[in-house]
Amino acid sequence: MTGFVALAAGRRHWVGLRTDGTVAAVGDGRAGECDVGGWTDVVAVAAGNVHTARNTGRSHTVGLRSDGTVVATGWNGDGQCDVTQ
Repeated sequence: MTGFVALAAGRRHWVGLRTDGTVAAVGDGRAGECDVGGWTDVVAVAAGNVHTARNTGRSHTVGLRSDGTVVATGWNGDGQCDVTQ
């Protein structure tokens, strides 16, 4: 694959940040963690894992946009995808 500037791996999925600011995701997707099709203007991505550390979650994906806003999708059992203000 070409055209990616960053990758992140989660529980059963991975996400890639493309050079144009869009995001691609593949994997299990049962929790919606791969629903990134409408994400644009993203500058960084992260993918949650299985609570192996305090700062990770479970089956979710987070993106930081260039304007400082955050987008998130996936398993939301602890509110980790509630990023709107």
